[in-house]
Amino acid sequence: MMDTAFYERRLREELAALAAASEDGKDARSPVILDQQSVGRLSRMDALQQQAMAVATEERRRIRMLALRAALERVAAGAFGDCVRCGEKISVKRLDLDPTIATCIACARATVE
Repeated sequence: MMDTAFYERRLREELAALAAASEDGKDARSPVILDQQSVGRLSRMDALQQQAMAVATEERRRIRMLALRAALERVAAGAFGDCVRCGEKISVKRLDLDPTIATCIACARATVE
């Protein structure tokens, strides 16, 4: 039998960690000030690259947080562990790998093909 409380705790912990990381990374995502006097051309280019990488990281974090919230909604609705496409149970091994997974392996394969 599946321990939904275990998965809910895992989902909430990851969501909290991502929210904290998002807050910590705000400065890195802020626009780069292009002041010719304070930094050289290579330093500005490096700063722009670092900012672009921080923005991309935040976008991946935002997408993951959406998946975590969707999984928590399925927990609240009593549908966690049920495939959103066919209604069959998702294997515990699959959920152990990623508790945000919303489809069984058969539906996931059908989507890829």
